[in-house]
Amino acid sequence: MFFFLVIALAVVVAAVTLAVVGGGEGTGPLPEVAPERLHDPLPPDRPLDRADVDRLRFPLAARGYRMSDVDDALNRLAAELAERDARIGELESALAVARMPEPQVSMDKPVQEGQQ
Repeated sequence: MFFFLVIALAVVVAAVTLAVVGGGEGTGPLPEVAPERLHDPLPPDRPLDRADVDRLRFPLAARGYRMSDVDDALNRLAAELAERDARIGELESALAVARMPEPQVSMDKPVQEGQQ
């Protein structure tokens, strides 16, 4: 029985080895698998909106998500948020200046003490 198991194990190892290196029938060794990359990149030609972020999906790697894909997306989002915050600050300061009352200019002569 033990001899049969050793022979079966040797046959399985040989078959797997031949399949990997391309022996026997087939087109050769196992084809190279293209690495999974971000399939839905953020649009480079316009500002991001909520739908872009909702559609964003990261491919899985051996230990979670690919750090480079996540870092690129977070850097892009951070830059756009900083740009929007700066623009909001500019608009709020312009609105505050526009709401300030203008000084009233009077054409009357000032009344001095003793003249009435």
